[in-house]
Amino acid sequence: MVRFEMDDPRKYWIGFTMVKGIGSVRIKELLDAFGDLSVAWNASEAELEAMGLPFRLIENLQQLKKSGQLEEVWQRIEDKGIQVLTWDDEAYPRRLREIEQSPPVLYMVGELRDEDRWAVAIVGTRRVTQYGRQVTREVATQLAEAGITVVSGLARGVDAVAHQAALQAGGRSIAILGCGVDIIYPPEHRQLAEAMIQHGALLSDYAPGTPPDAVNFPPRNRIISGISQAVLIVEAGERSGALITAAFAADQGREVFAVPGNIYAPQSKGTNNLIRQGAHLFCDVQDLIESLNLTLVSEHRAAQKVLPANQDEARLFAVLSQEPLHVDDIRARTELPISLVASTLSIMELKGLVKQVGPMRYIAVYEQGVEYHVDAPLDPSEG
Repeated sequence: MVRFEMDDPRKYWIGFTMVKGIGSVRIKELLDAFGDLSVAWNASEAELEAMGLPFRLIENLQQLKKSGQLEEVWQRIEDKGIQVLTWDDEAYPRRLREIEQSPPVLYMVGELRDEDRWAVAIVGTRRVTQYGRQVTREVATQLAEAGITVVSGLARGVDAVAHQAALQAGGRSIAILGCGVDIIYPPEHRQLAEAMIQHGALLSDYAPGTPPDAVNFPPRNRIISGISQAVLIVEAGERSGALITAAFAADQGREVFAVPGNIYAPQSKGTNNLIRQGAHLFCDVQDLIESLNLTLVSEHRAAQKVLPANQDEARLFAVLSQEPLHVDDIRARTELPISLVASTLSIMELKGLVKQVGPMRYIAVYEQGVEYHVDAPLDPSEG
């Protein structure tokens, strides 16, 4: 057995995700039981059994440790400059972290930026019609021009058109792969993938070297929807994989939009059925942008850059969560004057830190610990 020095904590995360039968649920259980995956990795079989890990999974873990596969994957990561993000990393996409069974490990080539939190997924059939191609190109272009990142799966058809249009418009695009990020599939999209690495990212929860097996693609669709604010289905047959993405989006609380099409066209049967089932009828990009409150993306970005964070914002943000809180309750918990609470919330809403979800009720948009960008130093008296 090759000796594997576990000097990087991410290796433990990768190791456990490579164990057959261990997914996000089991990793959460391991973290709850041991507090750290390094401790879990070095735990005895008796300790693993005591925390409830089935014997077959313990056997799988031991086999992985002896196989040398983890060493091979890590060597590939280092050789190809692949980035590894785990739940513990601040760079891990916040929106994706919130979904059920979010991937414990993400592999990335390229760069995720702060503005990528404004993202819309565009997916659809590989057998795209001229109508679908035109709609996809126009939508992706307008989203990119509005500063919204376009997410898709790098597949032939709608996916490729969406990526290309976003990049050609000077925007950003992210591809979620059903294989390792070091394997471009389909191979004719290599140039497109390279352009995306410069102006976006390739992401996968499959370890480098994983081939594009058909069974990999349905699960990866949860990441396409999970990292996005909404999903637009352009064209989809009755059994299209795009419908799986739509189902994940609905389960995750994302908005689902579908482009209506010819009732006789096979490529429109899936989208027409989605509309009949309650998906938003897509007619105009502006409607999508307005429904997601994305009309002020550029203003949000400018505000985050030029408006300094201060102690008042921190106090307000600390009492907010995903549960709506009335402004009177916010005032009571922070012990700040109501006028200051109201004015600070207005600024924070402009910055994208909070969102008003009802009459005088607010929720937090960012997690605590967000890194603020300021042009002027804060007043030392404010801590």
